[in-house]
Amino acid sequence: MKSRLVAGAAALVAAILGVVLVISYANGADARAQAGMKPTDVLVVTKPIPQGTPAANIGDSVQLKSLPASAVAPTALHSLDGMSAKVVSTALQPGEQLLSDRLADPSSLTAPGTVPVPAGLQEVSFQLGADRAVGGRLQAGDVVGIFLSFDHGAVSSGGPESTALVYHMVLITNVQGAQTADNSGKPATAPLMITAAVTDAQATKIVFAAQFGTIWLSKEQASSPQGNSATVDRSKVYQ
Repeated sequence: MKSRLVAGAAALVAAILGVVLVISYANGADARAQAGMKPTDVLVVTKPIPQGTPAANIGDSVQLKSLPASAVAPTALHSLDGMSAKVVSTALQPGEQLLSDRLADPSSLTAPGTVPVPAGLQEVSFQLGADRAVGGRLQAGDVVGIFLSFDHGAVSSGGPESTALVYHMVLITNVQGAQTADNSGKPATAPLMITAAVTDAQATKIVFAAQFGTIWLSKEQASSPQGNSATVDRSKVYQ
């Protein structure tokens, strides 16, 4: 009789303990669920952001939104503080959380032999012989003057052949097909592919000249004069 009472009491204690553990686990699960649902403000992309965009320029393309804590990525950003010197390392689409590992130092996106494109400019490429590109001695980071020449002038009425130095201090961002020497020791003159950072208006004129005229480059220095030179044609070349 006594042993049955002890066994019954033990079973009752075990049952009570089991109920307590179940209730405790349920309460813990509720607490964890509530913590996961706690709203957290993070930056979310609202407009497409191209790769290479400076972080200082993306303020209008992201917005703080409240998301459940469980849905927030570990590296999600809550502000752009301290990020102004970085750029977007990969194209971003609306709806994405802005992650800290999507912003990088500009130099990390620059391929060897190239230099970053200044904000607000675009790149345009054109092919030149070495004789028209300072003997092929140009490299990324140099700045050049750009001359445009036309066989029949550059005015609607035609006119004589003409040449003008139209742009100063244009940044070269890449040079491909650099000059090499052949077996005779004489330098080869394989065409060079020049890429420059320019405005849209400059790009349009350079493309036009590459298509219908010719382009020459001069290597400029910071101290090079940058005055507007007059267009030269047959009537002025000896003046």
